[in-house]
Amino acid sequence: MASETVSFASLKTQLTKGTPAPVYLLHGEEGYFIDEILKLAERLIPEADRDFDLYTLYAPQITPDDVMTTCRRYPMMAPRQVVIVKEVQAQKSAFVKALKDYLESPSRSTTLFLACRGETFKGTDVLNALRKGGGVAFESKKMRDGALASAIQEHLKNNGLSVDPKALSMLTDFVGTDLSRIYNEIDKLSVTLGSGAMVTPEAVERNIGISKDYNNFELVAAIASRDTARAMAIVDYFKHNPRKFPPQPLTPIIFNLFSNILIAQYADDKSERGLMAALGFRWPAQLKDVNAGLRNYRPAQVVEILSALREFDGFSKGNGSRMNPHDLLQDVVFRILTTGGRL
Repeated sequence: MASETVSFASLKTQLTKGTPAPVYLLHGEEGYFIDEILKLAERLIPEADRDFDLYTLYAPQITPDDVMTTCRRYPMMAPRQVVIVKEVQAQKSAFVKALKDYLESPSRSTTLFLACRGETFKGTDVLNALRKGGGVAFESKKMRDGALASAIQEHLKNNGLSVDPKALSMLTDFVGTDLSRIYNEIDKLSVTLGSGAMVTPEAVERNIGISKDYNNFELVAAIASRDTARAMAIVDYFKHNPRKFPPQPLTPIIFNLFSNILIAQYADDKSERGLMAALGFRWPAQLKDVNAGLRNYRPAQVVEILSALREFDGFSKGNGSRMNPHDLLQDVVFRILTTGGRL
């Protein structure tokens, strides 16, 4: 049966074991997982047989009839043939709908992959046809900010690496929304450092080019500890490297810090275990900045800061202000560090 909630891990296992479904519809905003699945798709055919039984087609250059004709051929050398159709997102939904009959009754000697990279496919009739024919629909969703650190840590572990908490935060800040970029960098680290190594801030700085002293992690730490000189020096560094450090992504990071501080301030159990449970943290090192914030900010100050950050978020996006975004960042960080909590 087709599944719209199948995980990347289970799909990867299925393809690695060589027991594929007859059809896969790969769609969604996160391109990394789709690209990885297509790599596994190619490996379903032995390398020596790929010239005969692996077909890579591009939707803008073909018709639905071309796809169905190719899929209904018999494999020449391997037990099955694999047909990959890329750039389906460049065609209108009618392209996939025209494959409905094939999706309902696919060839059992062919595995078809339809890659709709960057867009979510919503055609209910197509999904029902896929389900009827025993195919699989996989939606590759953008990873939530809160899940990034765990995903990066898991990928490091799979590469035989452990990671220092600061280095993990540096990598998390670096990733943005491009998982391909960070996973490729981790793969390089595994080659450079070797299995069993610890990824340190110095290793990240040396091999990936992220400064261990001037980054979002250090700015948040300086704000939490209310180290004005350090925080303003980092903001000034960002201002002189505007392309590398745009201010807008900082808003949710700093907002998250103070949201967590506020939750911690009103938590009934302020022990390490109690705060980790209240905040949904997985390891004690995540409490470092929150604990620093608890020492340096009162609840009224935190409320005032959250209000200032909401204002900064709008202004930095050009809503109600024409100031340089880095000047706005400098202003809001100064307001945070000097807030009196008068609300």
